[in-house]
Amino acid sequence: MTVFATATGVGSWPGISPRHAAAVIVGELPRLPYLPELPARGVGADLIGRSGALLVDIAIDTVPRGYRIARRPGSVTRRAVSLLGEDVDAFEEAWENAGGPQDGRAIKVQAPGPVTLAAQLELGNGHRAITDPGALRDLAASLAEGVAIHRDELARRMSAPVVVQFDEPLLPAALAGRLTGVTALTPVHPVDETRVIGLLDDCAARIGGQVLVHSCAADLPWNVLRRSRIGAVSVDFHTVGAQGIDGLAEFIDSGRSVILGLVPGITPEHPIGFTDLARDAAAITDRLGFPRAVLGERVGISPVCGLAGATGAWAREATDLACRAAAAIAEDPEAV
Repeated sequence: MTVFATATGVGSWPGISPRHAAAVIVGELPRLPYLPELPARGVGADLIGRSGALLVDIAIDTVPRGYRIARRPGSVTRRAVSLLGEDVDAFEEAWENAGGPQDGRAIKVQAPGPVTLAAQLELGNGHRAITDPGALRDLAASLAEGVAIHRDELARRMSAPVVVQFDEPLLPAALAGRLTGVTALTPVHPVDETRVIGLLDDCAARIGGQVLVHSCAADLPWNVLRRSRIGAVSVDFHTVGAQGIDGLAEFIDSGRSVILGLVPGITPEHPIGFTDLARDAAAITDRLGFPRAVLGERVGISPVCGLAGATGAWAREATDLACRAAAAIAEDPEAV
């Protein structure tokens, strides 16, 4: 069984209290809790804003469209560092209150992936950083170094293994050339698949240990993910179309893991139970043509995407549902 064959969450959480978020997440997820992101706190707390606390020798600032690369650290970078520090302190407190390190228990941290980060950060001229090969390379190297440092600090403070999740919601758009430019006359050309694989592999190599990629976008580039060194993917299964099924099957068949996003990200219209989720996961494994043993060894369960848009009550319930479904699968994959 891999560390990913369990329940976890994607990353974001509702509200502005890191202590409350950490207490719920650590308490509800016994095997793979995650350091939450609280984007409701504003600048520096969202996915891209958090990179301001992770990048090495690269600072960020705000612009009307989001964030840009800055010449030197300013208030935005300092705020991102402060918020991440609060998050880690709150998580450490919750971790210790829940018993601290235990056998088979790991922690997950999230960061923007190199492609999505470069697609979202602007250069000084207003263009996306992804349009400049040098900027793309430098950002990826800085990100990998910073995330490795962050991972090592958490592992030291929590005395537990730490896995890293790179969020790549814009990966399909970047590969397909669907990103918009500053004007219609400055298109953003598709990023070469080989370059993307190199960026992901370089980040994974620098970080070491367990690394996964998450994306809840449709049309995931399974051929790219399969050819990379990434050990697992986290997906919203509802966006995996007929063509994606084959790619998902080939990825699992290569000996790697998948975390299936099955739990709704907001309160559903109709109640669902953890047994429904466990059966859904089993049906997917059956459809892919794998024995149920694979379900218990290399398939995890999570919400479909981040929970920032959920109510606090649903965020807790969604996490509990994922945990109970994963426990049912672990107990007897053949019986679900």
